[in-house]
Amino acid sequence: MTTSPEPTAVRFDDHSFWVDLDDGRTLGIPLVWFPRLLHGTAEQRQAFFLSPDGIHWENLDEDISIAGLLAGRGDETGTRKAAA
Repeated sequence: MTTSPEPTAVRFDDHSFWVDLDDGRTLGIPLVWFPRLLHGTAEQRQAFFLSPDGIHWENLDEDISIAGLLAGRGDETGTRKAAA
């Protein structure tokens, strides 16, 4: 059984967030994929906790799985525009 790598760190810039994984990879994810993060304040974005399977922002009501990020999935509530 293959398991997803675990997140070890998260950081933000103006347009993306970056997730370091325990297998040495770093994922860069556009904030527009996750409107709650995009519209959150810097303080709200920093108030996350890591679990073995993802990243969680209680105050923003956002939960992002590492498996979903690796599969290229963003927020699937229908608010994200399809990539051109």
